[in-house]
Amino acid sequence: MRVISTRRFAQFLIPFLAFGAVACSPVDARAPQTASKATASPLALIPAKFGEIELQLELARTPQEQQTGLMNRKSLPENQGMLFIFEQEKTLGFWMKNTLIPLSIAFLNSKLEIVDIQEMQALDETTHISLKPALYALEMNQAWFKKHSIQVGTKLTVSLPEAASQP
Repeated sequence: MRVISTRRFAQFLIPFLAFGAVACSPVDARAPQTASKATASPLALIPAKFGEIELQLELARTPQEQQTGLMNRKSLPENQGMLFIFEQEKTLGFWMKNTLIPLSIAFLNSKLEIVDIQEMQALDETTHISLKPALYALEMNQAWFKKHSIQVGTKLTVSLPEAASQP
């Protein structure tokens, strides 16, 4: 999963339309300019909960970790996901470039309450934009939230390491 900001996406889209450029994928200026085919190494896991449902989350805090996300992974364990942590609450945009598994994404506000949930298809480069500003995004296997009856308004319980809460 690759994160793109809506501002950067718009900066890409305007010149693309204006000059009729050859089709290409939006790229964040912070992203490394190499196309890695290697499977991304899982990051350290931290425990979290939605009510009584326990899960293990990888934290994506740095621009590099956020750009790589869950790209090139062939599977994701059932109750495991990736929590993206941003510097400020804002409208977020995600796409599925080089992401081999279908995912669901929950956008969460600063109180760790879900404000939007969307389904994303593997390898789809359509940008999924949060309906409301969010400070966090949580990717899980597709339909995970529906399967566990987790919906907008549900709160995530997680103790973020001090360094994780300040990317």
